[in-house]
Amino acid sequence: MKTDLKIGIVLGAGSARGWAHIGVLRALEQAGIRPQIVCGASIGALVGAVYANGGLDALEEWVLSLTWRKVLGFFDISFNGGFLKGAKLISYLHDNLLETEVEELALPFGAVATDLRSGREIWLREGRAVDVVRASIALPGLFTPCERDGHLLVDGALVNPVPVSLCRAMGADFVIAVDLGSGLAGRHVRSTAKSSEPNMIEVLTESINIMQVRITRSRLAGEPADALIMPRLGDMGSLDYHRAAESIEEGRLATELMLPQIKQLLGR
Repeated sequence: MKTDLKIGIVLGAGSARGWAHIGVLRALEQAGIRPQIVCGASIGALVGAVYANGGLDALEEWVLSLTWRKVLGFFDISFNGGFLKGAKLISYLHDNLLETEVEELALPFGAVATDLRSGREIWLREGRAVDVVRASIALPGLFTPCERDGHLLVDGALVNPVPVSLCRAMGADFVIAVDLGSGLAGRHVRSTAKSSEPNMIEVLTESINIMQVRITRSRLAGEPADALIMPRLGDMGSLDYHRAAESIEEGRLATELMLPQIKQLLGR
């Protein structure tokens, strides 16, 4: 039994599909597998930061309470660099789930963002946890970019949707990665196109999904995880945050499917 391995978990980008990460973490914990390093991109950064802070129960309770009306309540309209400012969401996260610095989280945590000016991948490992999350989830066209240390930051999914490289750099010996792009590209637009034309936000988000899937394939080919969990959520729209129960359950099922392989690789 390889008890000395430092296990890292990488939670990938995927908008509303990201609630599946909760089911993944639950299934791993029930199997006695507890990551010691947590990394994430976009929605994976949000779930990962809360998990690293020991707040998974509170997060799950909140997302399961979300209705479409409640989701709309977090929309603070902006026409300056993005559709949403994100201030309402960040305020809620700070007051209820992430009132701490990254350096003070119970587990080492890192997130990925993209420098809009240079196109560089930026690793975020210090500062207010909510600010790190806000930078990593700044989906272009939807959320306004974030200014940080001279960088104009947007969603980390543009450069590294499943940041295995960051997790390795933080010292993980065994990396479990969660890719939310399985069967995703274009499926939601195809389904809506049968009855009506997709709206502007759907076109934007699904176009980014296609790009994200291709980048993920390329990055994981060069920087593979030791175990890859792939929940199947292709029928879920990018803004379906009110469908948390479905996402969480699919995350759990996908993880249980991979548990025999993970345990074998860990020598358990």
